[in-house]
Amino acid sequence: MRVLVTGAAGHIGQYVLDELLTRDHQITAVDLVPVEDPRVACAHTGDLQDRDLVRKAMDGAEAVVHLGAIPHPVSDDDGALFATNCLTAHRVLDEAGRAGIRRVVAASSLSAIGLAWSPVPQSPRYVPLDEEHPFLVQDPYGLSKIVLEETARATHRRYGTDIACLRFPFTGTGDRLTRQLAAVRDDPAAHRMDLWGWLDTRDAAAAIRRALEADLRGCHVLNVAAPDTSSPLTTAALMQEHHPGVPVLAELDEHTSLFDSTACARLLGYVPRFGWRAGPSSPTGETIPRGAT
Repeated sequence: MRVLVTGAAGHIGQYVLDELLTRDHQITAVDLVPVEDPRVACAHTGDLQDRDLVRKAMDGAEAVVHLGAIPHPVSDDDGALFATNCLTAHRVLDEAGRAGIRRVVAASSLSAIGLAWSPVPQSPRYVPLDEEHPFLVQDPYGLSKIVLEETARATHRRYGTDIACLRFPFTGTGDRLTRQLAAVRDDPAAHRMDLWGWLDTRDAAAAIRRALEADLRGCHVLNVAAPDTSSPLTTAALMQEHHPGVPVLAELDEHTSLFDSTACARLLGYVPRFGWRAGPSSPTGETIPRGAT
């Protein structure tokens, strides 16, 4: 397919380019910074709030991967962060609908639930968290991801565009993941609000490709998380220490993830392939392949 990838120079975007190009998709890339990858068919540099830029980049595309957004809540202007993420989401999804593009995959976040960046400590209403868990959001970043998902639903209703919004936790591989694992090991309490969720970036990219290629109709919001936590402690111990009294709706074996990704497996046929526990021990914490799906 001819695929437009927004945010192509970002952390996930670079892995998405690798994933799609190895499957012979033709890529148009767009980002605020130049995408200097000779493999892409076309690259645009600019702000996704610019309608003319989005329309130009969308020309000839058969599908869209929307990654372009402020990817964290750190800002000295919460309103600007919220407005930027919401406008870019609407600009890309609405223009895709107007152009008659039939498939969009958008990067949402498990922050949409409202725990990860909450300014007030909270606990989930139950675990594992599925896509039906109620919103608890207080921060502008998580709120902007809810708007992204609602924009996707509105786009599907208006234009019939098939859309998958993939909710990711922390994503990392290599040194980035090594640092995260060390931080969780040293201070698990500091990560109680993100429920020790994680996903290898290569798995995020592969899930995006599956969502592009799957026989999927409608608009879907899907959790995509590794099947275990980022902590060496057992999941039951983590919950007992940091979220006591929260209802547990499924058995928490050993290091089971607190995010339910079964809908992703059912609809996309994808289960994350990479894990940091499997295989030979790694003193550096490098990601070790768990095996193919």
